[in-house]
Amino acid sequence: MKTKFIIPFLAITLLFSNSVSSNTFSNNDNDPDKDRIIVYVLKNILSRYHYVQKDLNDDFSEHVYNTFIDGLDPSKRYFTQEDLKEFSQYKYQIDNQLKESNIDFYKLVYNRFLEKLTIAKKNYRTLLEQPFNFKKDEVIDIDYEKVPFAKNETELIDHWRKQLKLSVLSNIEDAEAQQNEKAKKDKTFKKKTFKELESEARKKVLKNMDDLYMRIGELENSDWYSTFLNSIVSGFDPHTTYMSPRIKTRFDQEMSGKLEGIGARLQKKGIYTHIVELISGGPAWKQGELEADDIILKVAQGDGEPLDIVGMRLDDAIKFIKGKKGTEVRLTVKKKIDGSIKVIPIIRDVVELEETFVKSSIVEKDGKKYGIINLPRFYIDFNDLSRRDAAKDMEREIERLKSENVKGLIVDLRDNGGGSLKTAIEIGGLFIKKGPIVQVKYRGEEPLVKNDTDPKIQWGGPLVVMVNEFSASASEIFAAAMQDYKRGIIIGGKQTYGKGTVQNVLPINRFYEQYPDDLGALKMTIQKFYRINGGSTQIEGVYSDISLPSRYSYMDFGERDLDGALPWDKVQQAKYTTTNSYRNFTDVVYNSKQRVTSDEKFNKINDYAKWLKKNQDERVYSLNYETFKKESEAKNKEAEKFKDIFKFDSHLTFNSPKYELDLFKKDTVLKDKRTVWHKNLQKDIYMNEALNVLSELKMNENYNAIVKH
Repeated sequence: MKTKFIIPFLAITLLFSNSVSSNTFSNNDNDPDKDRIIVYVLKNILSRYHYVQKDLNDDFSEHVYNTFIDGLDPSKRYFTQEDLKEFSQYKYQIDNQLKESNIDFYKLVYNRFLEKLTIAKKNYRTLLEQPFNFKKDEVIDIDYEKVPFAKNETELIDHWRKQLKLSVLSNIEDAEAQQNEKAKKDKTFKKKTFKELESEARKKVLKNMDDLYMRIGELENSDWYSTFLNSIVSGFDPHTTYMSPRIKTRFDQEMSGKLEGIGARLQKKGIYTHIVELISGGPAWKQGELEADDIILKVAQGDGEPLDIVGMRLDDAIKFIKGKKGTEVRLTVKKKIDGSIKVIPIIRDVVELEETFVKSSIVEKDGKKYGIINLPRFYIDFNDLSRRDAAKDMEREIERLKSENVKGLIVDLRDNGGGSLKTAIEIGGLFIKKGPIVQVKYRGEEPLVKNDTDPKIQWGGPLVVMVNEFSASASEIFAAAMQDYKRGIIIGGKQTYGKGTVQNVLPINRFYEQYPDDLGALKMTIQKFYRINGGSTQIEGVYSDISLPSRYSYMDFGERDLDGALPWDKVQQAKYTTTNSYRNFTDVVYNSKQRVTSDEKFNKINDYAKWLKKNQDERVYSLNYETFKKESEAKNKEAEKFKDIFKFDSHLTFNSPKYELDLFKKDTVLKDKRTVWHKNLQKDIYMNEALNVLSELKMNENYNAIVKH
């Protein structure tokens, strides 16, 4: 009997963030023993438990080699073919090194990379000291996947020159456009000369580059080592990822929708840590003295000595600001209003990230009320299952909408990248009496059918599920189940993302307990899931019953465009019976398709999508100013045809359910957020068509009888 891991879940891969800052390229946290231990544990976990059995051979070695180098240098800014010639001694040896927990390849490439970062910093500053020659006829190809590495250092500097020249050109173009707009409004406005604009553009590019390299400089060996480790684990599939302790903490927060701290979003600007936003209802919001744009200078734990955080990397500063519920933090803050220095004490608490959670709206159309539930992700707190989760919140929200006598329901899963498999199954069960929701399969085993066992139907009325190309994972489980049962109409992009794999997070220390420090975690693919009709959602996703044109209609997008994605396949169909919910399902789908086909707006969106695809494929730019300007003007002229493409007004009024009105009296931030959301719903052409579909659906009397009993 194979070991089964606790509660598998689904989630979009998280990439590590470079939101950090210092002026040196750090190697100071390098622990060779730790680095080798992580490799040793990873290869053992992957070989035993990953869904795919993978041979560590020359092909695998080549994958790690290419992926790591591309991960460090995606824009071909650092390495040359001379460097690659030296690196290539390991191209087909990495598999053997991994078997011995040897990281010589990593050390060679990483140390060379650090050298190249220092050289690059000098090069871009030197190149930006003098104006570029904008009369020279030359081009740049920014399709870096196809562009070869520079032959040598001389050619590399020329690559830098072209990239910086393109950035300056783009900034000049933006500045000229702004000048022209001002001149139209103000006849006395004096335009700057090209020489002045060019000088300002170079200064702006220089500042952007300095800011970028300040953030890069803050990264440590562990950050770059994570890139190497992900080059290894991605050889198994794209959704298997190594998470450093820092990234694992963020992942847990996103999954649970909560954190413990002061309830403020922070951002690094130069050497300072700024308050970007206070989270509604959080400790800082309740305390009332901290404001957006305030700068945190020092942090003290209760009555302890204040710690200066100016110049500290953001992640490290956050560690001191965050803390356990009930503890006090004292922030020395420079106020945005008058520049005064103030010490602000805040008692930390559990902070719920409101935008993570279910929210609903009510709209009246043709004299009938309809409910819209937006579900941003399938959230759950695995450390405390008694807390709120997506399934509990959905059940409660449906009950609230029923109390206001809505006649139909839209579940909006657009941009929902997934989350907990457990909550996806439970939410599916809210719309059927009972039965299978999904099938999951371990490596080499028969599929397991996951059932909803609760006979209660929380919502038995008309149902429309909105999806788009970003709806993935758990979203696809729910949408597929509703489609297979014919319980709801799926409307949106042609097909969803196509992520049909299940990941579990395994703390590495669990497999190497003797190491004292946190080694991070492995998010590993352990299962594939299948629809109850037997087909996988892997690669294919869920095809909408009603396909609506979008800006992504012709883009290379989704699981099918990821290197190393697992293939589509099928298993035996589960035993289930369609709900026979509607008496006019086919007619409603047909009517909508006819409306969409004949709708001028949707046809223009389709043309826009084709235009975007054409531009996506054009990766060569002229670096001659006059030619660049002409090409840009031609594109802008084409773009002008589409400027009002998404301008739409349904003339419908969207309102919050009654229970939120009392919350607004205490929480004006929440009220403002809902106002913005409702205005966007009113202007949403996709929501409008979903409501058209919902208003036409007629329930079968037989099904109504089943729901009542």
